[in-house]
Amino acid sequence: MDLNSIADVVAPRARAELPAWQPGDAWLAGGTWLFSEPQDGIGRLVDLPSLGWEPHAVTAEGLQLAATCTIAALDRLELPAGFTAAPLIGQCCRALLGSFKVWNAATVGGNLCLALPAGPMIALAVALDGLCLIWTPGGGERRLAVRDLVRGPQETTLAPGEILRRIDLPAAALARRTAFRRISLSPNGRSGALVIGTRDPAGTFALTVTASTRRPVRIDLAAMPAASALAAALDAAIPDGLWYDDVHGAPDWRRHVTGLLSEEVRAELAEDAA
Repeated sequence: MDLNSIADVVAPRARAELPAWQPGDAWLAGGTWLFSEPQDGIGRLVDLPSLGWEPHAVTAEGLQLAATCTIAALDRLELPAGFTAAPLIGQCCRALLGSFKVWNAATVGGNLCLALPAGPMIALAVALDGLCLIWTPGGGERRLAVRDLVRGPQETTLAPGEILRRIDLPAAALARRTAFRRISLSPNGRSGALVIGTRDPAGTFALTVTASTRRPVRIDLAAMPAASALAAALDAAIPDGLWYDDVHGAPDWRRHVTGLLSEEVRAELAEDAA
């Protein structure tokens, strides 16, 4: 879609060339959402891919993902054998339903910052203890857990002028066993519920719920719970007002299928542990 309110496009080559933030600015990463509908009030685009960030890097500490890493580049990434959670990356990538054009343009950071409940990169990063590196205006930076980034649908804790620079997934999280479940109202529909379970070598269990809730929910338990204990933990962690309601699923349906998928995840990881 043409954005006929744009008066200027800035393509910085280094952080020092980033313009001072002003009302009407928008960061441009992949643009798959930005150009999909009218954007009233936006007068200037600041192109982030022009900064030339490497899409990803494997280090001794884990996996670093640039905010401008595309879904396609992430899906093609080959990880070391010790990263047991590697299959989860492909599962979450494929949960973003789109054409090859979308896959090759949409970015990890854009998916997080758009903060849609069904954003699969949010689910991936929360499940694997993702940590955001955020550039602040004036040359500073801060770090924030991805689980604390998203407040609700299209609402994040980013302040005006802040840029999500990178997402770090620690090696310890990448070494966990994982189980993934997703459901939608139609075969190619947006996720109505997306549930990820993880279990580390010490037996610690975590459950991440997205798509069915207005923001990501993470439940951490010291050991593999019984089915009844997990159901009780879900009820305690997700009050009625937190279930999401839109054309892709009613709250009562989302609550029901989230419970079913969570038990499937728990059972799979419990069997794997046995």
